[in-house]
Amino acid sequence: MKNLAIITARGGSRRIPRKNIKEFCGKPIIAYTIDAVMRTGIFDEVMVSTDDQEIAFVSRTYGARIPFMRSAETSGDFATTDQVIDEVIRCYAERAMYFDRFCCLYPTAPFLTADRIREAMGMLDTHESVMPVVAYDYPPQRSVVIRNGRLERAYPEFLTTRSQDLEKLYHDCGQFYACRTEAFLRDKTTDVEDLVPLILPSGEVQDIDTPADWEAAEAKYLALHPEAMM
Repeated sequence: MKNLAIITARGGSRRIPRKNIKEFCGKPIIAYTIDAVMRTGIFDEVMVSTDDQEIAFVSRTYGARIPFMRSAETSGDFATTDQVIDEVIRCYAERAMYFDRFCCLYPTAPFLTADRIREAMGMLDTHESVMPVVAYDYPPQRSVVIRNGRLERAYPEFLTTRSQDLEKLYHDCGQFYACRTEAFLRDKTTDVEDLVPLILPSGEVQDIDTPADWEAAEAKYLALHPEAMM
């Protein structure tokens, strides 16, 4: 089996400028993803899909390859991860390079570990696609919305349901997707029918979408890795 690691890192980022190579606890945040992938020892190719020359330079510095640059079509704000994956697979095919499985990873995932990546790729022995997920801290069925300045129950039918009787819901960790290439090419998505979860604890997951998220993530990382402060 030939395995491909695709790290998606376009240059545009509005809420956190230059987010994908911004320094996080002493080094560019994309370096954490590259390092985790490299430490798995299971990938035949570790590449970064980017439209940005500075990101390409930083990525090469930490050991990833940039065999081709991302197209303008997949670099916009509305391009999907599936579109990026499809482009990467096609560009490799044009170079007569084929992979049985791939893992598509995000560059802003400093809590990602080599063990979790290996675990997910191993699950592809018996399943077509794997997504890391984490449980919601609070039952979404108990959420409220603000309409015309007043609070309303989003799901009033669950108002009197005991929390332990509510179905447990999960959300995407925003770290990576592992998939068999043939399944992706068949459906043009990693969300195939045989998509299974890799359930992670909340301590391994952190959204980094705003400057406040960034500060919280750094504090959390340093608490887990005090050696990074040296």
